[in-house]
Amino acid sequence: MTIRLGCIADDFTGATDLAGLLARSGLPVSLRIGTPSDATDLAPFEVIALKIRTNPVEDAVAQALQALNWLRAGGAAQIFWKYCSTFDSTSDGNIGPVAEALMDALGTDQTIYCPAFPENGRSIFMGNLFVGEDPLSESPMKDHPLTPMRDSNLMRLLAPQVTKPVGLANRLTVAAGPQALRDRLVDLKAQGVAHVVTDAVANDDLHVIAEACRDMPLLTGGSAVAMPLPALFQQDGTLENAAPFQAPKIDDTPVILSGSCSTMTNAQVAAFKGEKHRLDPLDIAENGAQAAIDWLHQQPTNAPKLLYATADPASVKAAQAKLGTAAAGQLIEDTLDTLAQKALKSGHRRFIVAGGETSGAVTQALHVSRLAIGPEIAPGVPWTFATSAGHPIALTLKSGNFGAETFFQDAFEAL
Repeated sequence: MTIRLGCIADDFTGATDLAGLLARSGLPVSLRIGTPSDATDLAPFEVIALKIRTNPVEDAVAQALQALNWLRAGGAAQIFWKYCSTFDSTSDGNIGPVAEALMDALGTDQTIYCPAFPENGRSIFMGNLFVGEDPLSESPMKDHPLTPMRDSNLMRLLAPQVTKPVGLANRLTVAAGPQALRDRLVDLKAQGVAHVVTDAVANDDLHVIAEACRDMPLLTGGSAVAMPLPALFQQDGTLENAAPFQAPKIDDTPVILSGSCSTMTNAQVAAFKGEKHRLDPLDIAENGAQAAIDWLHQQPTNAPKLLYATADPASVKAAQAKLGTAAAGQLIEDTLDTLAQKALKSGHRRFIVAGGETSGAVTQALHVSRLAIGPEIAPGVPWTFATSAGHPIALTLKSGNFGAETFFQDAFEAL
């Protein structure tokens, strides 16, 4: 088996989001945690989950290029660079620098940027990104603790991150169909435009974009623009046959670990009906994590339970002011690492993890290197299956803003 589409994601929840949408095709999707050391047992769709969204640019680029080399060695005919549907980044990167590095390595002089995900309320119109009906800069993302998004215009956000010109293929062009979009891309290329923001407000737009750009060596965007690709590959005969994935049976021993402080995750924590324990970074900094560990061990293994650092923006800022932004985040990640390991040792086999940074920390703590993609709980959030310390486990890695308020209960019912 050779890789048809090789994907590089800038965080772990983004990788599962993309993998889940590709898995809607019914074909096998393999999600690798970090770049593997070997290339055995390849799937037609390989997704490499990196943890580089807020890394220094040089490190992010180096890790992305390492992933690219592995995917190309596996025969990947096309590469997809996946980032968040809210374009989480700073003026330095890392979306643009990684894209340019991948373009250089692939020898291509143009790519598209389309973080739209209409099913989850992310749309792009005239180059401006909307979260529901709100411009990105007026959404809760404006207060993100690591990547506050204070502008909604993707061209203005992208331009400082790249060295080559940025242009737009707007909704009117996309609505005119694949050939109109191809023509627009050709015109922009003739003008020297390498980076093309592409509007999309509905799923039909995603199909137009995928059809028009199906032969590009590099595509970039949120997960949804890649969703139509498997069907296109099947139509043109460039996809090898593969047996569908069969999910294993996992013991009903659930635990939820939440580090996300998004508005939706706050609502999901509030809606959760089981036992829950709040992780206060100020208290942990002073007294350690033993109280949370003791609480975990006191709960029945087979009862849903939630350990969370999720908090409102004011509480997050207060902790960051006292501990430092990086130190506060690292403290919570380290605590959730420890709790994940303790949960596994005490017999827990079903893990729900909320937040991109948290998901990266927990999967690394559990020494998970590969995930098989199972049933979808909500758009872009599937159950995944892996092995940890010799035990089969089920993991769902949820982006902070994804899922309904009842997500935690929905997840248990979906498995």
